[in-house]
Amino acid sequence: MKILLTSDAVGGVWTYSLELCAALAPHKVQVILATMGSPPDASQRQQAAQLPNVILETSHYKLEWMEDPWSDVNSAGEWLMDLEHSYEPDLIHLNGYVHAALPWRRPVVCVAHSCVCSWWRAVKGDAAPGSWDIYRERVRHGLQRADRIVAPTHAMLEALRREYGPVDNALVIHNGRSPACFSSSKKEPLILSAGRLWDEAKNIASLDAIAAELPWPIHVAGDGGSVSHLQHLGKLPQEQLANWLGRARIYCLPARYEPFGLSVLEAALSGCALVLGDIPSLREVWDDAALYADPGNPQAVREQLMTLIESPLRRTVLANRAVARARDFTPQRMASEYLTAYRELDAQQERSEHLEHVLRYSSSHLHA
Repeated sequence: MKILLTSDAVGGVWTYSLELCAALAPHKVQVILATMGSPPDASQRQQAAQLPNVILETSHYKLEWMEDPWSDVNSAGEWLMDLEHSYEPDLIHLNGYVHAALPWRRPVVCVAHSCVCSWWRAVKGDAAPGSWDIYRERVRHGLQRADRIVAPTHAMLEALRREYGPVDNALVIHNGRSPACFSSSKKEPLILSAGRLWDEAKNIASLDAIAAELPWPIHVAGDGGSVSHLQHLGKLPQEQLANWLGRARIYCLPARYEPFGLSVLEAALSGCALVLGDIPSLREVWDDAALYADPGNPQAVREQLMTLIESPLRRTVLANRAVARARDFTPQRMASEYLTAYRELDAQQERSEHLEHVLRYSSSHLHA
């Protein structure tokens, strides 16, 4: 099988894409990985080059959630259609929404990693303003045209339905992360968090508000913004972030919005005890393998952190639960579930084409 898979090099979608590509390789799936937004850097290009089943195609087109993107989005659509014509994939896998409305010749899987409208409601407490109406309508149109919609959690799928109306042909496939990239080293009395500081969804500001009240330092990895009491590590390469995760005893992400949370999965694989924002998606993924706190209440976050700082036994129990649960979210399981969806759509397409051929044949003989 050959698939055309869109991605970007900005954040978690890139990691997700490479994990999926690598896990599809044993199934003899070739992937044309088409990126938009900022092009992959040298390290990311090397990551892609190490996957024998991946052909990397890059562009500079703006992503649909960026400011004033529509000219670029339309141009990106033409580029993607050219890629379909050149490579003739069996299936289109989009990690975005708008391009699902293009006149593709093959079935389209549309994956809902996040969206502006559900982000806005979770972070701002209200519907996205009218300035996002074009985005809202184009996303809705894409969702209506996709042959299959995938969300990483049931919570994200319900958020799509709340923002855009009925979502048919949908299923949930949890993300996966390779445990080989992470390990628990000698743990130190420190708390780690990760996320773009400017992203209100990550809610790093609530950690900054309580850091001075805790006996352990809080280190945060991520770009943008400024902090007063946190130890800011900046944006870290994957290897350095894995090293910090291996050292940290606690990982804290008091998120207001997190459709899945790859960084939490990485922390769990590294043996960290978890303190997370009390939101449906994180509850769904981690259940009793984490402590939760109201993301709007920094003192509630502080209390949960103090619970683990003061109780080594509780911390160890939670860390062990998190590791055990994290091992369920493997790239192999994720790829297997995607492959099932791919094959179902491919079979449907073949049946449709066969029926169309029979009808044309019957019609021509009838007229004859």
